[in-house]
Amino acid sequence: MPATTAVVLTNLGMPDRLERAAVRQFLREFLSDPLVVRLPRAFWLPLLHGIILPLRSGRTLEAYRRVWRDDGSPLLAFANRQREALQQLMLERAHVELAMRYGNPSFPSVLRLLRDAGVGKLVVLPLYPQYSVTTTATSYKHLLATLAELDWNPALEFIGYYPDHPAYIAALAQSVREHWRQGQRHLLMSFHGLPQANVDRGDPYQQQCEKTARLLARELDLDESDWSIGYQSRFGRQTWIQPYTSDVLHGLVERGIRGVDVICPGFSADCLETLDEIEVEYRNEFLGLGGEDFAYIHALNDRDGHIEMMRQLVEPCLPDDRVRAGSE
Repeated sequence: MPATTAVVLTNLGMPDRLERAAVRQFLREFLSDPLVVRLPRAFWLPLLHGIILPLRSGRTLEAYRRVWRDDGSPLLAFANRQREALQQLMLERAHVELAMRYGNPSFPSVLRLLRDAGVGKLVVLPLYPQYSVTTTATSYKHLLATLAELDWNPALEFIGYYPDHPAYIAALAQSVREHWRQGQRHLLMSFHGLPQANVDRGDPYQQQCEKTARLLARELDLDESDWSIGYQSRFGRQTWIQPYTSDVLHGLVERGIRGVDVICPGFSADCLETLDEIEVEYRNEFLGLGGEDFAYIHALNDRDGHIEMMRQLVEPCLPDDRVRAGSE
């Protein structure tokens, strides 16, 4: 009996091509989302189109040039490998598809394909361990809007967050232990930033990031002096949640710490923010301050423990094989 359930993995997205026009189109779609930039549209959109996109698209293109692979964007390459690996675990129990919030493969194209294939249930897993309105909520809103446009009403399970899932913490810890086989150093856990105003409005993101950090430190049996937390990737003049990753690196050097390992637990796959911002920009900053050793511990990507975590998250949402077998 063919599977009538589909698991849809989703992440942020990336430009389709390594061209300025493609980067500008991606940034326009991303930064026009009112759940991402929560400023009055009459103020923000003219600023975005008149100043930010013309200036930022060129700089962002150069950053993508530094991380682009033979098979394209690293985020898309790893996301496809995650999808393929999870499909192997799902066997014939469910289709596993990938849809990006911005760019391609798009929600409309993927959901139209699943609708036409006769899928009756969707299990959607946004690969953001920590919930935020700017990532998880906008994905859910876009999902519902797309289903309405397609006039399709399948059964729906949406897995909103997993900051403390045991398999997630275990996979993170294993990646750190493997990295530390050559020696343990101070561990900096760097998460994507968020405007402080979002947290003030009730976004639970920072609280969930701190929970993940504490659980990972506990799993690794670290003392408080052995690890730090920071927030990266901020832009604009508004205040973002703190401490900033850059400030943490400065503080570590001032404490006499000359070696640091950085892990980004909020990123389920390596992307521009990890491979360029962390591994290039922050490395250069730390070494320029007088640090001596800086290493980035790669995202979980398609590691076995990460794929197993995905299986554990989605499997309770799948039809019971025993029920299906009894009805055939």
